[in-house]
Amino acid sequence: MELNKRLEAFEKLGTFLSEHNSQQYQTLLAEHEIFEKLIVQVKIHNPWFTENNVRLALKGIALSLERHNLQTWIKPYAELLSEKEAGKKILVIMAGNIPMVGFQDFLHVLVSGNRFLGKVSSDDHLLIPFLAALLLQFEPGFKDRIEFSDGKVKEMDAVIATGSTNSSRYFDYYFGKYPHIIRKNRHSVAILNGLEDAADFQSLGNDIFMYYGLGCRNVSKLLVPEGYRFDSFFEGIFNHSYVLESNKYSNNYEYNKTIYLLNSEKLLDNNFLLLREDTSLSSPIGVLFYEYYKDEQGLKSRLEADAAEIQCVVSQKGAFSGSLPFGKSQFPMLWDYADGIDTLHFLAGL
Repeated sequence: MELNKRLEAFEKLGTFLSEHNSQQYQTLLAEHEIFEKLIVQVKIHNPWFTENNVRLALKGIALSLERHNLQTWIKPYAELLSEKEAGKKILVIMAGNIPMVGFQDFLHVLVSGNRFLGKVSSDDHLLIPFLAALLLQFEPGFKDRIEFSDGKVKEMDAVIATGSTNSSRYFDYYFGKYPHIIRKNRHSVAILNGLEDAADFQSLGNDIFMYYGLGCRNVSKLLVPEGYRFDSFFEGIFNHSYVLESNKYSNNYEYNKTIYLLNSEKLLDNNFLLLREDTSLSSPIGVLFYEYYKDEQGLKSRLEADAAEIQCVVSQKGAFSGSLPFGKSQFPMLWDYADGIDTLHFLAGL
């Protein structure tokens, strides 16, 4: 299959998802109805996957599959991928922390001309197989290049596995002899300078609360200047109190609050988010850690020390070097590779 045909198929898939979110159906009406029922159904299997969260994930995927984004992403590898003849079988072990988080790897494998062998998470086992079936309607040539397995896999040429830091040790043990990308836990950070306004905090709230904070691109840590007062921050994120409508989120919030109070920990609390001073990057659900910095040089040194554990950094208008603007962490572009590893370069070179 020619590279252009692969790209066109995914562009059509993106159009379908965009139409579905906007409810402006032009084609495949029956599939839209099936998909709508599926979006409602997934919450039964995983209460974290609310209808709103699934639609947010679809919005991000649809944006990434717009033609100009696909063309920009593929341009550095177009010649190499056009010449690729025999595709390799790539085992992709997907995470299930947020809806369709493994879609990018699905896209990477197929656009690179390789064969996809997927093991979906039990927490997210419905949505990506549906998108794969839909893709086959747009391009039947993918039929022999897409396979899902729930059993033991013995034959593969390379592995892409996403999981926790603990699971990565098992992945290394079992798949270390194959060419591989093995991803571990990462966390995201927000830098505050004290000049933010209400709109900034509203956008930052999206980085914190989208998907209830379960993603590696969710901000779990604030770096703030010495003497910083959090009044404006709490006021600016007030509209995100909707998270308490989730029983799972509210239970986590109440549990962590109880534990901290029993241990006489110093907390800041706005009744749906706890702020706790802590040097760690990883905060529990319903909790946001913060840490003070003295100056920009100290801030840079702090980030460099934990660079291997940081997925992304956000700041006001993306002013801090290498950071994204507030509100953009959950909408990565195709070239914003997880863990900073160029997946397409890896696949193209097999």
